[in-house]
Amino acid sequence: MNDLDTWILRLFLFLICGASGYFLTKGFSPRMGLWGLFGGLFLSALTLLMEDRLKKVSLKNLLGSLIGLILGIILANLISNAFFPFLFGEQQTALPLFGLLYGVCGYIGLRIGLKKGGEFHLSRGPQDWKSMGKGSPRDGIAKILDTSVIIDGRIADIAETGFLEGPLLIPQFILSELQHIADSHDPIKRTRGKRGLEILHHIQKQIDVDVRIVDTDYPSVKEVDAKLIELAKEVQGKIITNDSNLNKVAGLQGIEVLNINALANSVKPVVLPGEEINAKIVKEGKEMGQGVAYLDDGTMIVVDNGRRQIGKSIDVVVTSVLQTPAGRMIFARLKEEASRENRGKDNYYPLDSEF
Repeated sequence: MNDLDTWILRLFLFLICGASGYFLTKGFSPRMGLWGLFGGLFLSALTLLMEDRLKKVSLKNLLGSLIGLILGIILANLISNAFFPFLFGEQQTALPLFGLLYGVCGYIGLRIGLKKGGEFHLSRGPQDWKSMGKGSPRDGIAKILDTSVIIDGRIADIAETGFLEGPLLIPQFILSELQHIADSHDPIKRTRGKRGLEILHHIQKQIDVDVRIVDTDYPSVKEVDAKLIELAKEVQGKIITNDSNLNKVAGLQGIEVLNINALANSVKPVVLPGEEINAKIVKEGKEMGQGVAYLDDGTMIVVDNGRRQIGKSIDVVVTSVLQTPAGRMIFARLKEEASRENRGKDNYYPLDSEF
């Protein structure tokens, strides 16, 4: 619905409410008809104000508040029938008392329902509710995607392999953040945002992947990372990310995090000391004479005396492997140097003690 249609409907609401108020009260006097007209216009303005506020409330909270209001009215009706049956004939006393009773019970039910409505899980379908009572509990654990892991893109390949179990939850506030990045004036941010939206579209098209968009939001929480943690607590799920800061904060609050970078490091090929690798030296290292090369998976190789081989693909021999928080580092030396050293050891014969 475009803006023009919206304004037409609003104008129609003002006309209906104003005309209804006028014709309902003009029978008493012409002045009352004018008051009725103003009353109808005021009611229509109040309706539009409520519409603007209700648009910011999630569907779960609306349903919860409606159920709470109905339960409050039922409770007020039971109380009035049980404790005040003698007042039904006395309108002068009954109307104020029943108005107070229904108002208080209705308000309490409305407030409780509005607060408890956030506990509903509308994103779950019938099949999900069946799976909660049988099968492995691990199958039902939801995985929540954050912005960084979506833009990274590797999550699409991981999901396609079938290693991820359970539904992938994408909060609406994450989609809003991606849309904001895609609409940025910065061309780099705009490209990253568009890539993230394309990755999501690709994941949704995968047949064996259960992707769910959830509308749960936390207006009182400003930061997206904090909202992700609150959602993970609510659904008792895990967060998939490659943000080390989010990883630490979520871990401190007892939320399990699946880090894509940690997964990538764990599946890198194992390289043992003594193995030969062909690598291209691309730049000089920090220490004198060192050269730096990279494997296809991004693992850095530091080659002793490799500086003079920059720009060349050479064979190196692994001397040691170091695992760091940032990833794996391989230390190596030129194959020709290692060969010369080994030949020197083979030609060395210790003197016999008898000589």
